[in-house]
Amino acid sequence: MAPSSDPGQWWRTAIIDIAPGAIRVRGYAIEDLIGAISFPQMIWLMLRGDLPSADQAALLGAVLVAAVDHGPQAPSIAIARMAMTCGVGVNNAMASAVNALGDIHGGAGQQCMELYAAVDGRAGHGITLDAAAGAEIGTRLLRREHVPGFGHRFHPVDPRAGRLLALVDDAVARGAVTGRFAAIGRAVEDALATAKGKRLPMNIDGATAVVLSELGFAPEEGRGLFILSRSVGILAHAMEQKAQGGRIKGPMPPAVPYAYDGAGPRALPRTTTKAGGTTP
Repeated sequence: MAPSSDPGQWWRTAIIDIAPGAIRVRGYAIEDLIGAISFPQMIWLMLRGDLPSADQAALLGAVLVAAVDHGPQAPSIAIARMAMTCGVGVNNAMASAVNALGDIHGGAGQQCMELYAAVDGRAGHGITLDAAAGAEIGTRLLRREHVPGFGHRFHPVDPRAGRLLALVDDAVARGAVTGRFAAIGRAVEDALATAKGKRLPMNIDGATAVVLSELGFAPEEGRGLFILSRSVGILAHAMEQKAQGGRIKGPMPPAVPYAYDGAGPRALPRTTTKAGGTTP
């Protein structure tokens, strides 16, 4: 679409309409929403354009709760705490932490949603979900690709994943969601176990991908929702660190040395000057 020459059309949005004394979000007066809907409902309204059902809001809220924090060893949380000891404001600490949430730390949920969508695309026309999952996992392992959403470097079984899947199963029983992506997630877990000869249980990213896919969110929205959730943990840790104090705390205590593997001590070569002296 060609850009409009009308200054009033420079930015176009269907999200919010503001006039003196009036604020409407997706057509709803803000004063009617305040105190009447929850924050997960507001998130849904902003992203999807209308209010969710009670089941949809509950599942989205569960995902947001599950991903809030995973301790100071998580790089984003550690960055927020270190930043606060450097004397920056909370907005700087939070921004620094969020900027660390990339493809490796923070992107697995989105990637797992893309994996489930790929399996969903393979299935049908006589191809079962199990066969589609096996084919997709086989292809990815043949290419030596990381399979997101399964296994955990810290938890033998991620305690968050089972609870989220149970909530999805309950919602399926009520007819609130179809259960297709829950079935896909479990089929992928089985296919991965067959291919590797050991079971890698679904983790928080795999379970979150199930929930958000069941709810119809796009993979990129999945990453945004994770960042939104983790920002709460980032804020809490930043404020805790401010209360604790400390100045310029690095990633390790000073007593824990880093490993240096560069060149040993050496001197600059010395050359003779025209005046007969030497200079480095």
